[in-house]
Amino acid sequence: MKIGIIQHKCVEEVEKNLSHIEKGIREVARQGAQLVVLQELHNSLYFCQTENTNHFDLAETIPGPSTERFGKLAKELNIVIVASLFERRAMGLYHNTAVVIEKDGTIAGKYRKMHIPDDPAYYEKFYFTPGDLGFHPIKTSVGVLGVQVCWDQWYPEGARLMALQGADLLIYPTAIGYESSDTPEEQERQREAWITVQRGHAVANGLPVITVNRTGLEPDPSHQTNGIQFWGSSFVAGPQGEIIYQASKDEEAVAVIDIDMRRSENVRRWWPFLRDRRIEEYKGLTQRFID
Repeated sequence: MKIGIIQHKCVEEVEKNLSHIEKGIREVARQGAQLVVLQELHNSLYFCQTENTNHFDLAETIPGPSTERFGKLAKELNIVIVASLFERRAMGLYHNTAVVIEKDGTIAGKYRKMHIPDDPAYYEKFYFTPGDLGFHPIKTSVGVLGVQVCWDQWYPEGARLMALQGADLLIYPTAIGYESSDTPEEQERQREAWITVQRGHAVANGLPVITVNRTGLEPDPSHQTNGIQFWGSSFVAGPQGEIIYQASKDEEAVAVIDIDMRRSENVRRWWPFLRDRRIEEYKGLTQRFID
């Protein structure tokens, strides 16, 4: 399968972001992409650097304007699109939601971000209610997609549950970057840890991983920090964790990556982790901590 990824910088004007994304989608489709994955909350700046009720105005319903726009594009170009939206579910109830658009323009399914961070410059708990749709892969014409969002990528449980339900790919739209006060060495350790943990999901589950992160510096409107330097580095890893493609840290990237979907079957035959799981001994995983 040919996977299109679009790593880009965001600006304040939503329409400029959408036009930029559409240009990228058309480019990867021209190069033969069958599945296109976008970064987290791609329509706007990463507004979670501050707690501001005005930012809720960025949210939209699903279905809504963005799904209609991406739906028309998917149908025109005969592609599947994984988009990432700020969902307005009801008055005062919002989610960080990934939406999968099928080739015919319809919504194949959606996933609401389950793990919600609350760290300096990442005040997501102010905006997003934790997801309530569970960890369930989405069936499409190009395969079964195990879609999660950003902070979910640090947790092996979600990846495993997607794999156990037949996911062909693990997909993570992402928005993550450097804290300016950290040393360059610490910044690089964090970026490498982010790559390593997701490569681990690929290995543990015998599945390719597709991660698309934003890039560029986004200032902090409150001036309490120096903003976030998003570290880009979008990548595709194979089912043994091998890096098939990796984008620049600080430059935009529009790329098409060819994945051998048959390889997962062979890898799972060589390394039958699912066969050897001791499921009767894992009851403690449902506890917060074992004293």
